Amino acid sequence: MNGFKHVFVVDDEKSIRDLIKLYLEKENFRVTLFDSGKNVLEEFKNQKPDLLVLDIMIPETDGLELCREIRKTSEVPIVFVSARDEEFDRVLGLELGGDDYLSKPFSPRELMVRIRNIFKRLEQAVHSQEAFVKVRDITIFFERRCVEKQGVELKLTTKEYELFEFLIKNKGIPFNRDQLVEKIWGYDYIGESRIIDDLVKRIRKKLEDLESELEIKTVWGYGYKIDA
Repeated sequence: MNGFKHVFVVDDEKSIRDLIKLYLEKENFRVTLFDSGKNVLEEFKNQKPDLLVLDIMIPETDGLELCREIRKTSEVPIVFVSARDEEFDRVLGLELGGDDYLSKPFSPRELMVRIRNIFKRLEQAVHSQEAFVKVRDITIFFERRCVEKQGVELKLTTKEYELFEFLIKNKGIPFNRDQLVEKIWGYDYIGESRIIDDLVKRIRKKLEDLESELEIKTVWGYGYKIDA
């Protein structure tokens, strides 16, 4: 399934780097290891990996700052791994554009399942039968995972896009936060379902910046929907 996809593993603990590398290479991923954030951005531009496994507490440039910088130019999937297990840290990692968050110590098998799920969702989007859908002044191209208003791209992170696409495909139907968390993360997410509120807030801001007619509407006391 992975087609020799390239994964960056950024962690200052050699034992963890080597363990993740072992499991990734068993499934034919190509792996590049980093023990700090020092050269990650430069190599990211040069090598264009397909996914990053990123520790938060690393020397030089920490994982959160790396994520901020990467998200300025790329929507490449990012999986955080961290000894920080507080809800605040998990939510912050996801708010900054992380696609998943695993607390140390973690099972390398679970990490592999989550990585496979990310690539599976991306591949499903590429093979979508419907090329695009237009709602109001917004067009969403499923194969390219691209959202545009009259040719101007609405730059969304992976999770923002997945939430937006799901609401577009189910326009007119309201969903509560727990339903949306289950649809977007696809597993039993540990943490507040109000992470959805933050995703919605960020998508709304980007729609407003483009002066779009399309709105994600709040269904008071329940959740969210997009009207046709």
